[in-house]
Amino acid sequence: PVDLGRPLGARRTFLQLSAATCATCPQVARVLRSVADEADDVAHVELRVEEHDALTRRLGVLRTPTVLLLDADGVVLSRTSGPLRVEQARAALAADALEPVAALP
Repeated sequence: PVDLGRPLGARRTFLQLSAATCATCPQVARVLRSVADEADDVAHVELRVEEHDALTRRLGVLRTPTVLLLDADGVVLSRTSGPLRVEQARAALAADALEPVAALP
């Protein structure tokens, strides 16, 4: 939580690492904000890789958007990158895992 500069959700947090030049990042941010807004105990935190270089390296982020699903203590439960649909984000919360998504149909 200290690295993020923001509080975590009481149950889960979607941590999104985005880039200013990423075309997919705004769509993923909308999806994650929407899903997080559905539950009081879920948060969405979006960080720019350009502004968090050390954290980006430590987490091994190689492409954007990368989304990590964190528990209440900040432990990484799962990760994915690329486009994300609302149904996938909801399912991730239910299963505590984000399935990797190569491309949307």
